[in-house]
Amino acid sequence: MPEQGFQQLQKQTQSLVLAPQLRQSLKILQAPAMELRSSILEELQINPTLEELPMEGVSLDDTGEAPDSNESEPDGEMDFEKEDYELLNRMDEDWRDDIGSDYAVRTPSSDEEERRKHFFDSFVGEVSLQEHLLSQADLSEMDALDRKSLEYLIGSLDREGFLNEDVENIALLGDLPLNKVKKARELLLTFDPVGIGAVDRQECLLVQLELSGKEKSLAARILREEYALLLRRRIPELARKFGVDADTIHRALGEIANLDPAPGRRFAEDNNRVIVPDVKIFKDEEEEWHIILNNDYIPRLRISRVYKDLIAQGKLPRKEKEYLREKIRSGRFLMNSIEQRQQTVERIAWQLLELQKPFFEDGVSKLRPLTMNQVAEIIGVHETTVSRAIANKYIDTPHGIFELKYFFTAGYLTEDGQSVSNRSIKDTIQQIVEGEDSAKPYSDQAIVEILKEKGFKIARRTVAKYRDELGILPTNLRRAYQ
Repeated sequence: MPEQGFQQLQKQTQSLVLAPQLRQSLKILQAPAMELRSSILEELQINPTLEELPMEGVSLDDTGEAPDSNESEPDGEMDFEKEDYELLNRMDEDWRDDIGSDYAVRTPSSDEEERRKHFFDSFVGEVSLQEHLLSQADLSEMDALDRKSLEYLIGSLDREGFLNEDVENIALLGDLPLNKVKKARELLLTFDPVGIGAVDRQECLLVQLELSGKEKSLAARILREEYALLLRRRIPELARKFGVDADTIHRALGEIANLDPAPGRRFAEDNNRVIVPDVKIFKDEEEEWHIILNNDYIPRLRISRVYKDLIAQGKLPRKEKEYLREKIRSGRFLMNSIEQRQQTVERIAWQLLELQKPFFEDGVSKLRPLTMNQVAEIIGVHETTVSRAIANKYIDTPHGIFELKYFFTAGYLTEDGQSVSNRSIKDTIQQIVEGEDSAKPYSDQAIVEILKEKGFKIARRTVAKYRDELGILPTNLRRAYQ
């Protein structure tokens, strides 16, 4: 039997490999304003040839004067290869006195500078729910085992601040004494935010009423005794159960509605994000539309004159020269990527203004269907470029701040042949529900008929889907009994 061994085979395959610079360019294109700023500051730390221009937009040379845009390269031995000359030529054409370009010299107004200062003065890291609770635990007197039990409970909370496990199971899983875990949960229920550590929403709401001294109120009784009827808003049945009129029940339900049903969510990661619009579209007093890119948080860069002079003198060892050349190329690529990002976002914004003009004039109800491919063809880029350029970015409009991707949506044809965005349909459904009689709310089929009268032919299941996405309750849960 022949021996089995390893064999060396040669195989040719095709694969797509992204160069580091290309990956950096894609990262810059996709990054929102604040993330882009962080990336640029990181690059400034590792690339010695890059300089951040001062906020005033003026860079002084060693004599304390602004550099002359017509000065020649410094004298010195010029021992370069062909690529060295090409590099210096590009430096002469593109980098000489970067402070002369609009990108570098735009001096922020006093209002802009005040907004910028306020932003950085008020920008603080978000405190997690666990950190918030542990800081309160530090103020409580307890022995080591009590502390361990409390920490285990805090680590067991879900995003809404509830315990998904019974204390018995938690004690078993944590190998902790049951009495210690129960004692720790009693303490946790007194922490801020009130209701944290409850096993479910019902207990959470009850704890909030009890700690505010309303444990004997009608609202508390409804929560304890008739929670199922409360969820279905059975006003007449609740009124009969507790021997009161419908108005009294409504007031009790209003009291419950003012409680926090998910106290842990205020610490959720997405709830406290700082949104910095990348572009603003507005109309001036002369009824002309304008687009302004947000450059407030993007550092203004240039290649350091010191390193350009060092290369021009030709006295550096080959290794150091190659290192500087590579860093200069990297810096220039970064600057080009930032400029291209801004240009791409601006071109997309102009097309949004052109193609979604009714929205900017009249609001969401006039939003038209639009695909990324349509915009990509107009501005001459690939559809994926548009997708990356609008990712995670926001636009400030006369009707509020929206994600850029908000404007790209499917749609329907009305009976008169006009295209209407599905967001416009949702907005219309929202208006219909807001204007209904709460005692006789519209059914999904009734909404279908109203939409049909407005020229929108939509299936009932589509209305139900949109209603659910809008957070609108079904008909029976919207009905208010008198």
